[in-house]
Order: sequence, then C-alpha cells, then structure tokens
Amino acid sequence: MASLPFELKGKTVYVAGHRGMVGSALVRRLAGENVKLLTATRDDADLRDQAAVNRWFAAKRPQVVFLAAAKVGGIVANNTLRAEFLYDNLAIATNVIHAAHVHGAEKLMFLGSSCIYPKLAPQPLREDSMLTGPLEPTNEPYAIAKIAGIKMVEAYRSQYGADFINVMPTNLYGRGDNYHPEYSHVVAALIRRFHEAKMSGASEVVVWGTGTPRREFLYVDDLADACIHLMKTYSGDGLVNIGTGEDITIAEFARVVAATVGYTGEIGFDTSRPDGTPRKLLDVSRLAKLGWRASTSLEEGIGLAYQAFLSETK
Repeated sequence: MASLPFELKGKTVYVAGHRGMVGSALVRRLAGENVKLLTATRDDADLRDQAAVNRWFAAKRPQVVFLAAAKVGGIVANNTLRAEFLYDNLAIATNVIHAAHVHGAEKLMFLGSSCIYPKLAPQPLREDSMLTGPLEPTNEPYAIAKIAGIKMVEAYRSQYGADFINVMPTNLYGRGDNYHPEYSHVVAALIRRFHEAKMSGASEVVVWGTGTPRREFLYVDDLADACIHLMKTYSGDGLVNIGTGEDITIAEFARVVAATVGYTGEIGFDTSRPDGTPRKLLDVSRLAKLGWRASTSLEEGIGLAYQAFLSETK
C-alpha cells in the first residue's frame, strides 16, 4: 500500500471514460495537477474486451487509474437496457481492475454509484448499508455490476495488497451530461424539457412520477475535486460516499430548473411513470472527516449546467 499523502505530481494518470460527464470533469481537474494524462478511445481499447485492455495497459503502464468508465443512463435506460447495463459494466470493471493489478498500477479509484444501496435502506445512506436489503428493481442490473466492481477492489486489496479504493458518488449533473429525451438522468431531462417548453411557448411541462421522491444532486466538477482529494488522502477498505449531504424533492427541484431556464408555465406530474427509490441521500460524514465538502450550490450548479446545455446542443 502506498503511503499518504499519495503524490500525483509527475505520475502517469489514466482516466477511463474520459469522454463521459465524470471522466471529462476529472480531465479538467487533473490539468492543474502536473500529471502525464492518459486517455483511450474505444478504438484504442474497448474496455469490454479483456485482450484489448491488457494490450493497452501493457503498452502504456499507467501509474494511477481513475475508473470512471461505465454504461450509464436514467431510470428508463436502466430498466430497458438491462442486459447491456449488466454485461457492459461487469466487463469494464473486471477488465480494468485486473489489468491495473497485472501491469503494476500504484493506485486505482473505482467510481460506484449510490444505486448500489438497498431501496429501503435507512436514510441518509451509510457506506455500511450496502448488501443489507433488496435493490431498487429498475436499476438492479447496473447496481449489481457496480457492487461486483466494489467487491473486486476490496478483494484485490485483501489478496494482493493493491492500493485500490472505492468511492460512491450521488446523483450528478453538469457539463457533458446526456440530454437524450428517453435515456437521460433527471437533471439533464428536465433542463432539456423546460428549455424546449420555453422556446415553444408550451403552457405546461409534465415531470415523470409524483414529484415526491427526494434526491441529492452534486455538480460534476465538485465530484472531480473530491476524487482528486481522496486519491491523495485516502487509502482504506471502506467505501467513501461523495455528495452534498442535502436533498430536495423532485417537485422542488423541477421548480429550480424552471426558474433557471426561465420557464414560467405550469408544472404537472405523470404519475403513471415510475418514481424509483423514495429517497436517496448519502451520509457524507466520512468524506467530511477526510477534509472535503462540496462548494457549488444547487442554484449555481444548475445555472452552469444550463449554460453547458446551451453550448453543447447548438
């Protein structure tokens, strides 16, 4: 195991999934760390292909790995593309974690997801609540793949002494999000829907579900900062939740987005659509003890996300 603080300066650092929302935020944040940055497109190494991943690691020999690559999506994508979400995410985790070990990476960070926690686990969600109850059915395949990745990291620490760690982000939003009308996460979906309603002069925007579930939202550049902080300062078996420690109902959140976008019509709710987990708030006390707190307010972050949407969807 490496000593702490772990030094990033001068290291060869691989961000797996650099084109995604999280990976691109990590790339932006690492620009200030004086590292030699490595990235790979699917043509360079399809992370679902074990032989391709091994060849790439053998050639590049990254010293540090941020495993942010994943097949991701909102509640509809998770529930519809169940086989893809299970297979792709299992393969990515298995191949990258194993290759990092085989080819001598000094440290690896695996990014899980707050959906790994049981649907009805006590709130706020503590790291030790994983595997204490049934998962939310709509995203069970994705959650199981992420849990497998977490357990793989734990096993490689235990058996090989690998300095591999797990972090668990809450719901994310910001630059580089996916604005697909069916498969996006709730933040991107609402930004798009309210913007299109404003442009078309629609009198009402309908939000999926009842509006009562409570969710926590973290600006993606804050997540990237937390990941760099933990890579330097943390080495342990336990998961570390990354969030704000604050939540909001979907109905309240929709009003924040509407105000940011400048939509002044009515907001309705389609109760035939699934709500998902009733509440999802992370206990971030472990993260706070490690010296990090989120700095971007929800209103500020949504403003930044809306500006990114306008620039990315021109």
